[in-house]
Amino acid sequence: MYDIAIIGGGVNGCGIARDAAGRGLKTLLVEMNDLASGTSCRSTKLIHGGLRYLEHYEFALVRKSLIEREVLYKIAPHIIDPLRFIFPHHHAMRPVWLMRLGLFLYDHIGGRKILPASKALDLSKDEAGEVLQNSLTTGFEYSDCRVDDARLVVLNAMDAFERGADILVGTKLMSARREGQYWSLQLRDKKTEKQQTLKARTLINAAGPWVDEVVANRLQIRSNSMVRQVKGSHIVVPKLFAHNRAYIFQNPDQRIIFAIPYEGKFTLIGTTDVDVTGDPGDVEISSDEISYLCEAVSQYFKKPVAPRDVVWSFAGVRPLFGNEKTSASQLTRDYVLERNGQQGEPALLSIFGGKITTYRKLAEKVLAKLEDQLPAHTSKPWTSERPLPGGDFEIGAFDMLVEQLMLLCPHMTLSQATRLMRAYGTRAFEVFAPDKKCLPVGENFGGGLTQIEVEHLVEHEWATSADDILWRRSKLGLTLSRQQQTHLEQWLQEYQKVREL
Repeated sequence: MYDIAIIGGGVNGCGIARDAAGRGLKTLLVEMNDLASGTSCRSTKLIHGGLRYLEHYEFALVRKSLIEREVLYKIAPHIIDPLRFIFPHHHAMRPVWLMRLGLFLYDHIGGRKILPASKALDLSKDEAGEVLQNSLTTGFEYSDCRVDDARLVVLNAMDAFERGADILVGTKLMSARREGQYWSLQLRDKKTEKQQTLKARTLINAAGPWVDEVVANRLQIRSNSMVRQVKGSHIVVPKLFAHNRAYIFQNPDQRIIFAIPYEGKFTLIGTTDVDVTGDPGDVEISSDEISYLCEAVSQYFKKPVAPRDVVWSFAGVRPLFGNEKTSASQLTRDYVLERNGQQGEPALLSIFGGKITTYRKLAEKVLAKLEDQLPAHTSKPWTSERPLPGGDFEIGAFDMLVEQLMLLCPHMTLSQATRLMRAYGTRAFEVFAPDKKCLPVGENFGGGLTQIEVEHLVEHEWATSADDILWRRSKLGLTLSRQQQTHLEQWLQEYQKVREL
C-alpha cells in the first residue's frame, strides 16, 4: 500500500516523488516511457522568471519563478548555470521605456541576491553587437539561468529512489479505480508485458500532455478542465556567435525568440506556440515553424539563418490551462491543480500546465493540497535546502572540481571532464574515480562517451536505449555519427541480454 502513486515521469512527477519520499511517504512513480521523454526534455532549457509574462500582468508567476531561480541554482549548481541575455531594442517593437520598466521589475520583484542586475548596452561598442544588424545600436543585458532539463528530471528521480520511492520506468497505467479507501492501479510492463496490481491512498496525475487522456480513458472520470495542447518547437544550428551570452529578440507578432549558446558548438533557437490535437507523442516541428524561427532571428543577425542550416530540431506539447478564445502565446504558464473525489474517497489530483522553473514549488503545493489524506506524521517541506545528487558544492567551485577530476583521470580532456562534471557534479568522482583511483573506462563509443559511463546510466539512471543516453542523459546525439549511434544501440542490446541471464 503506497501513500502516493504518481503517474508521469516528467519534471513535475519526479519533483513530487522526491519531495514525498523525503517526507517519509511510501511513494510510487509510474512512467510509461523513459524519464523526461515528453515535454520535460523539449523545453528552451531555461530556469527563468519569464520576462515576457510581465506584459500579461502575471506578476505573481514571475515573482515565484524568480525566487525559485536562485533556489534551484543553489541546489543544482552542476546542471544550472547563470546566463546573461542581450535584449536589443528594435524601434518598431516595444519602446525603450517599457523595456527599462520591465527589467527594473524583473530585477527587484523576486528578491534577487546571487545573479547580477540588468544594465543598458551600447551595441555599437559591445562584442554582442558585432553579429547584429548595424541598425541595432541600443540594448539591455539581464540575468537568467540555463539548465539541462532532462537531467534535472533524472536527478529528482534518483534522489526520490535513494529516499525510498519506487520508480517504475517503461510501465504503463492501464486503468485505476477507487476501492473503498484506496486506489487500485493496473500496471503493465511495456517490455515484458507483465501486469501487476498495486494500491495507493492517493493518486497524482502528472502525465503532462496526456493528463486529460489519463482522466478520461484510464480513470474514466469526467473533468471540466479547459486544457489547450500547445506545441513549442526549437531548432539547433551551428554556433552563430563566439561569446557565451544569449539573445532575446522581439518579434512583430509580440512573441519572443531566444538564441542561446548550446552544447559548445551550436545555437538553440526557439520557440513557437501552435495549437495541436491528437497524440502528444507524435508531434514534430513543421516546415512552417522552421521558416518562422529562421526568419525571426534573421531580422536581427547580420548573417541570415536558413532552414538548410538546421542540424537538429525538437517539438514538445505544453498542456496549458485556458479557453479557446485566448491566443496560445497569452495562455498562462502557471500550473493549475484540480482535485477530484467525494468526502471519504481517495483523492485524485491532476496537474495542468506549469514551468520547469516552478516544479519544486508545485510539488510542495500538491502535497499541501493532499494533506488531509496523508499520514499525520508527514514532515514539512525540505527540498529548498537539500542539493540534488551531485550538487553538494558551493557556487563558484565548478572549475576547481573539473581540475580535480582531470588530476585523478589524466586521460580525460578538459571538454570531457567539464561535460561529466556538468552531468554528475561531485558524483563524477564516485562513478569515474572512486577511492581517488581512476577506473578503466572500457570501450569508447565516441564523443567522450565510455563504457563505464554507459554501464552507470543503465544500472543507476534507468537508461535502456541509445536515445535515452544520447538525447536525455546527455546531448551526445549531436556529436556521434549515425554509425556510432547504431553501434551503441547494438552494444546496449547485448549488455541487456547479459544482465537478464
